[in-house]
Amino acid sequence: MNKPTNVQIIKQGGHPAFAVIPYEDYMRVFRKTSRSPKSGNIPNEVVWLSIDKGYTLARAWREYLGLTQKEVASRMGISQAALSQMESGEKKLRKASLEKLAEAMELNVEQLRN
Repeated sequence: MNKPTNVQIIKQGGHPAFAVIPYEDYMRVFRKTSRSPKSGNIPNEVVWLSIDKGYTLARAWREYLGLTQKEVASRMGISQAALSQMESGEKKLRKASLEKLAEAMELNVEQLRN
């Protein structure tokens, strides 16, 4: 995580007791792993993003998990532009690409298949 620039420290008894960080920073840090279902299910929010906004499952999952294209691409060892093409849905993803994408988002491959 980048060092937050808008942090508020709340003191009690003259000592730091709490740190308040911007909500966006909080979601970026704490939303990533806790929202990945281990059961292999696809949450309603992911399905809705796919149907309502026309996102591919790859993009819907990334948005749901609060990840940026840059973060996922970095985890995969590819460029952000390459991930953008993968998310576009113009071409069917190869098995190896699908596996790398699933691993980067801590999902199983079946959760990304359209």
